[in-house]
Amino acid sequence: MFLEPHFKGQRSGWIEVICGSMFSGKTEELIRRLKRAKIANQKVEIFKPKIDTRYDENAVVSHDANSILSTPIAHSSKMLEFADSVDVVGVDEAQFFDEELTNVCQALALKGIRVIIAGLDMDYLGKPFGQVPNLLAVAEYITKVHAICQHCGNLATHSYRLASDEGQVVLGEKDSYEPRCRTCYHMGNILNLK
Repeated sequence: MFLEPHFKGQRSGWIEVICGSMFSGKTEELIRRLKRAKIANQKVEIFKPKIDTRYDENAVVSHDANSILSTPIAHSSKMLEFADSVDVVGVDEAQFFDEELTNVCQALALKGIRVIIAGLDMDYLGKPFGQVPNLLAVAEYITKVHAICQHCGNLATHSYRLASDEGQVVLGEKDSYEPRCRTCYHMGNILNLK
């Protein structure tokens, strides 16, 4: 999967990961960084998983309704086809991508591309989610953002699922999830507080 690097005279690429719970501002920060790259006249390509159609089919949209046009894709390998001659690649909702995402991002970075990824680091059970833990291991830069706990006002690190669905991937918004601190998350799971 890795592309042959061309080191002589090539600028260095790297991987940045923005992670945290739901409603912590991950997508907002991703959009901010990508818009700044565009202001700097860098060529930017943005990807999101095809399954994420919550706010828009073709745009990456934050919960605060900020957006940036993107390319929805079903498999991470498609990024390699679209990311030719770009300076920056943005990836939203990384946890929903396939197991090749980490290799694809590393291949892009080896080509001299700045890769900025946003995603949930834990699922609703508090377990590492998708490829995000692997991306954290290989990233040069990591930003962990926090929401505010809906019960006590402390920093929230967990996505508490309000809906009764038990599948790992359940697309939802404020009616399905709320951010909680470690204590309120565990109290909710023990007492089933909704």
